[in-house]
Amino acid sequence: MGSTAGKLTPMAEDTASPNSTLAKPTVAAAERIVARASLVGERIDAAGLERGDMFAAVPFATRLAPNKFVALYRFGVVVSAGLTPAEETAFLERIAGRISGRPEGRNEETAILEVRPDYEDRVPPGGPIEMPEMSSARFLVIADVLAKSVSLARDEGKLGGVFDIIEPFAAQLAKSGRAPWDRRSMLKLIGQALLAQHRISGRVAVEEKPDILWDHPSLERLYTRLEDEYELSERAKAVTQKLNVIVETGQALTDILDVDRATRLEAIIIFLILAETLVTVVQIVLGHR
Repeated sequence: MGSTAGKLTPMAEDTASPNSTLAKPTVAAAERIVARASLVGERIDAAGLERGDMFAAVPFATRLAPNKFVALYRFGVVVSAGLTPAEETAFLERIAGRISGRPEGRNEETAILEVRPDYEDRVPPGGPIEMPEMSSARFLVIADVLAKSVSLARDEGKLGGVFDIIEPFAAQLAKSGRAPWDRRSMLKLIGQALLAQHRISGRVAVEEKPDILWDHPSLERLYTRLEDEYELSERAKAVTQKLNVIVETGQALTDILDVDRATRLEAIIIFLILAETLVTVVQIVLGHR
């Protein structure tokens, strides 16, 4: 008879290793911050806005709270980061008296920022801008690009309006070989061309890098990637080319007016000569009678 007394009942092994109870380190979720550039006017006067939490004078930039920044650009753009819509509205109401030349419509540029300590400065195509921290220097780099982008959008719109006027004129001139408008209409077009040139040329130095890069050269790569993402150089060149076309069109219109004026003067002189000749002939004929 087989005895079971000497047999050991197998016990379930504790398969959990000592290290399995250690929790894996968790990575903090990235903080999302909205940066927004808004075109609020033709000019912003930031003189006298100095305050203790200001960290830049040109452009005027200040920290309103941790991860909440605002920058004012003299060419009429306000850039904020981390502010709620209500906070943005309240800030704009505070500086309303410093804004001149309200724009037609609303022009904005928005960027999503993701902040996490293990991130590097990256600008994925079409994705959020990644960075390890939201420092004042990084904000100035991002604000500079957004402000230039909004300003370029304004200039592109103004040039487009002038081109809409020039195109039918040029088409008619090419078809008929003569100016299709009267003198007053042509002078108005010249005035619009000169106004576009005055408003745009020299307003925003798009190709100049922000001064903050002198103190933080490590952020130059971030700036270069943002510049490529928003196509600042290409858009600036296109604006310059359109502006040159408008200037040349204005000069051509001026030449047309000069030629037209010279033609009229020549016709008047010829008429006066013929009239004088006719009077002389009449006098001679009457004198022989």
